[in-house]
This record gives sequence, structure tokens and C-alpha cells, in this order.
Amino acid sequence: MKVDEMLTGVRDAMRAQTVFGEAIERDGMTVIPAAKVRGGGGGGEDTEHNGGGGFGVTAKPAGAYVIRNGAVEWQPAIDVNRIVMGGQLVAIVALFVLWRWIASRR
Repeated sequence: MKVDEMLTGVRDAMRAQTVFGEAIERDGMTVIPAAKVRGGGGGGEDTEHNGGGGFGVTAKPAGAYVIRNGAVEWQPAIDVNRIVMGGQLVAIVALFVLWRWIASRR
């Protein structure tokens, strides 16, 4: 892949349409979905001018802007996996503290 082709791919991937989805209009309300987009890339070549490179992009839902009656409101997306992981971490710490407390009373 040539560097120009790679940069074209990066430009296509990192644009406003990647972060903001198309507006959805219903019943006098407009919803504009938004995402968290991250990307990175790199490239290089050796002394014989053999080169290469690449990039990657990830996206996660962030929420949506809701426009109703002339007012704009941000509605964040709920990441259930993150909530579950947090709950598991709290449960593990609580069990460890309980175990240490019971062990110290013996």
C-alpha cells in the first residue's frame, strides 16, 4: 500500500460523519447520534526503500443530542458492560475485606 492510499483511508475514516450519525427526525424531535472515535497509525521504510504502514480506528456509542422545542439536550449512552465490571470489582473487594475481617476475629 502506498502512503498516499493510506492517508486517503485515514481521511475517510476520521471525518465528522464517523463521529456524528445522520439526524433522525420524528414527531417534531431531532436526534443526532454521536460516537467516541479513536485511531492511530504508523509507517516506515528500510534502507532499501521497502516501506509499509497501517492504521486502525475504533468507535463506541457516546450518546445523542436531542433537539426538541428549540432546546438541545445531551443523552449519554449507557455502557452496561462497564457497569457490570464495576459491580464485579466492588463485590470482589467487599468479599476480600469481609474475609480479612473474619480472619482477624479468630
